[in-house]
Amino acid sequence: MSKEYADKFATDIPKTYTPRDAEDRIYSAWLNSGFFAPENLPGERKEKFVTCIAPPNITGELHMGHALELTLQDIIVRMKRMQGHRTLWLPGTDHAGIAAQNVVEKQLAKEGTNRHELGREKFLERMWQWRDQYGGAILEQLKKLGLSVDWTRTKFTMDPGYQEAVKTAFLHYYQKGWIYKGTRVINWCIRCATAVSDLEVNYVTEKGKLYFIKYGQFTIATARPETKLGDTALAVHPEDQRYKEYVGKELEIESVNNSVSAEQPAEPKKVKILVVADETVDKEFGTGIIKVTPAHDLTDFEISQRHNLASIKIIDERGRMNENAGIRYQGMKTAEAREQIIKDLEAIDLVEKIEEYEHNVGRCDRCNSVIEPLPSEQWFLKMRELAKLALEAVESSRVKIHPPRWEGPYKHWLNNVRDWNISRQLWWGHKIPIEGENDVLDTWFSSALWPLATLGWPLLRQGSGGQASKNDFEEYYPTDFITSDRSILFLWQVRMIFSGMEFTGQSPFKDVYVHATVLTKDGKRMSKSLGTGVNPLELIEKYGTDALRFGLASQATGLQDLRFGEDLLVMGRKFANKFWNIARYVLIKLPEDYTWKIKKSPQDLQSEIVSKLDGLAVNITKNITQYEFAEAANSLYKFVWHEFADKYIEESKDKNDQETYDTLAYLTVTCLKLLHPFMPFVTEEIWSKIPIPGKNLLLVENWPS
Repeated sequence: MSKEYADKFATDIPKTYTPRDAEDRIYSAWLNSGFFAPENLPGERKEKFVTCIAPPNITGELHMGHALELTLQDIIVRMKRMQGHRTLWLPGTDHAGIAAQNVVEKQLAKEGTNRHELGREKFLERMWQWRDQYGGAILEQLKKLGLSVDWTRTKFTMDPGYQEAVKTAFLHYYQKGWIYKGTRVINWCIRCATAVSDLEVNYVTEKGKLYFIKYGQFTIATARPETKLGDTALAVHPEDQRYKEYVGKELEIESVNNSVSAEQPAEPKKVKILVVADETVDKEFGTGIIKVTPAHDLTDFEISQRHNLASIKIIDERGRMNENAGIRYQGMKTAEAREQIIKDLEAIDLVEKIEEYEHNVGRCDRCNSVIEPLPSEQWFLKMRELAKLALEAVESSRVKIHPPRWEGPYKHWLNNVRDWNISRQLWWGHKIPIEGENDVLDTWFSSALWPLATLGWPLLRQGSGGQASKNDFEEYYPTDFITSDRSILFLWQVRMIFSGMEFTGQSPFKDVYVHATVLTKDGKRMSKSLGTGVNPLELIEKYGTDALRFGLASQATGLQDLRFGEDLLVMGRKFANKFWNIARYVLIKLPEDYTWKIKKSPQDLQSEIVSKLDGLAVNITKNITQYEFAEAANSLYKFVWHEFADKYIEESKDKNDQETYDTLAYLTVTCLKLLHPFMPFVTEEIWSKIPIPGKNLLLVENWPS
């Protein structure tokens, strides 16, 4: 090596790779190339590959779930692009309904006002101001992960075209008679003052008490004695021989007199109550007989529908006892009423015993307030026919779920699904397109249209407004795959599937990949509020993006949970530096006048390591295609570190022949390509240093197999 070449080499390729110096520059080069957009890709690309990100909320911050999900998605997209597909990866954000409204309402509270004082029109102006100022922040954070999404096609679920899609979908269902307004027991968040989806209720194990209360000759176990005042029946299992003779009979029992004020001593009164038999009763819980409160329990409401039972609402939307609870309890919060009614029942000898009890308490996914089941007039979407469509899509293999163990829960949910409560008592969102209606649609109603609406569905005619200038829907629908963790399989994927089937006759994607949920090293849920959250941006600053991506991919084994620790990133950083040093060695080793002409199939290279690498390339392609990310990452790691570095490079140090040079060059270039989807920044940086005539960005080079 000449002194001039050595000096230039030392300047161009320092001994240590520093992610901070390279990542922003490389990402800018990708953006400037235009290659994230399918129409700008080089060469003839007959096959398409299309996917969408799960749109993060405009209130969101990057978390480890995002980092894992989007890394795995980018691995697939980058491989497909290098394989010659016309790749389109659509980004965007969700308006976030309750979550976004809560953020702005908190801001208003700090200003000493609220949305009601502001009025709907002014409040919505504030919502849009907030969205314009902060709503795209998470997309900027996502860029730090190196995502190769087409930013020119970024969508928002409240864009004009998207609003047209939501309106079209609603009116389609409405005209078919599948949308109706009715009164049912729903999940009500007292803090958010709106209905909440069943799937947006977090059931948290909490310590409480189980109260054993006398109902005539029976004893009933309940965790909510305050709802006793709304009881209209007792229920037993049809096969429970203990209570068979009482089924269908109306019994007279003692209860507390709720017509007496709380200032007076408790006294009993006689009430009549019916005994019914229902399959939903658990014979093993408590005494095997339950009280039925149709207005304040989802299961009890369904029991009441089957047995034509009356429903008495005793708790209002503020979480307080109403006039039906009687003057003794009216106005009390539910917790206060629970304490008071137990005192009263004890005073008239109707409490048999009280035990410590752990049970699941439903809390709002957005604000963590306790959910109150309440009867409410809401808009519902009939699910029977839509559930059939979603089931048929999987049973016919139009949609394949990976790992396949999730097919069982998917089918079970659809076979037992209730009509979907699609209305929300919010101001921010898609207003229900019915005159005089002020409610908005559930956020997931609009999210269910994501693969359709982001591509320009419905296809609007000229002058109708909202249509994208590119006819993406006709060219790119249906997409190929979607991914998320298990928490939104039913909230999102299922609903996208039946929406696609209903509106287009095609499933919106072929594959659903359910990735692991990221937990802490000791298996705890990652949560910012609990102090167990990990900020990926801080890890990127410390270790580099490639280290984070490779560390996560190496643990994406297909299991339900991934236990994350920084040791994964230490490994990833060491591996990035290892390959940097390998490439640096090869560039020093090869003569200054070496011509880098890399053939797709180097027939003249007969060495064992070339054969191993060619076989590895085939396996890695298969692994990524089958969503076996850890297998791909770890096999690549072993080859690079042990076969390439430890063995062949050591053997090559004393060799200076053409075959050795060609083999080193082939191994370097092929490993760069295979590594690129996992570690895009360091590989692109190394690629830029290799003097290959006529090369393009590694981003669009040919895949090795």
